[in-house]
Amino acid sequence: MRIERVDDKTVKCFLSNEELEEYDIDYKDFIFRSEKAREVMQEIIEQAAEEVGYKPPKLAFDLQIMMLPDQGMILTFSEKEPADLKENEQLFEYLRDMKQILQRAREKTGAASGGSAAQQGMETAQKPEASNPEGKEAARPEEAVFVFDRLSSVMEYAAAMPSTLRVSSALYCMDGAFYLYLQKGAASYERYSRACIQAMEFGSLYTADADRMLYLQEHGECLIAEQALKKLRAVNG
Repeated sequence: MRIERVDDKTVKCFLSNEELEEYDIDYKDFIFRSEKAREVMQEIIEQAAEEVGYKPPKLAFDLQIMMLPDQGMILTFSEKEPADLKENEQLFEYLRDMKQILQRAREKTGAASGGSAAQQGMETAQKPEASNPEGKEAARPEEAVFVFDRLSSVMEYAAAMPSTLRVSSALYCMDGAFYLYLQKGAASYERYSRACIQAMEFGSLYTADADRMLYLQEHGECLIAEQALKKLRAVNG
């Protein structure tokens, strides 16, 4: 394990293929933050503190993974800026609120007519007073990236989406994982939120931060540049 200090907030660690085999770990463990990955990252942080005086961030860190063919892997730890954390937390907050609203709508559908219940759910989502008594509604995130461990999972998700969904979408591949970019596009925020909620049933949220999206665009391979959901549904037939 070789550790290099980049700056006050960033440190790089090189893990050889032999070390990866010894830890019985690969890039997927780091992408999905498995228990093994968390143990290795803690060991790296402790060693970095001893060797190069690295001080772990108080809030959270951003992890970037670079595979080196026939050599190993480079892990780059950098401190997450408060703005980055707020962006992801804001998306999670809206998705949690929207999930509760949709759940209430489904419950009402069981006792009344489906159309009126769904309409009530949408109206609740559109009222800032429902989540903010002062009526000051923050800007709602309108784009996010979700990560899937298999292409088949992305295709299953695409097949579950209605053909009338008017979100913008693109598909990338990086380090063996698949990344689906979703942007609200011409869809209502209620339908976009529903799509994001369902995406987390097949994969997990990768980021809602513009810088990490740019990193994906620069370092990942673009498989489908536009209308990814529509094209994947067509493949499913």
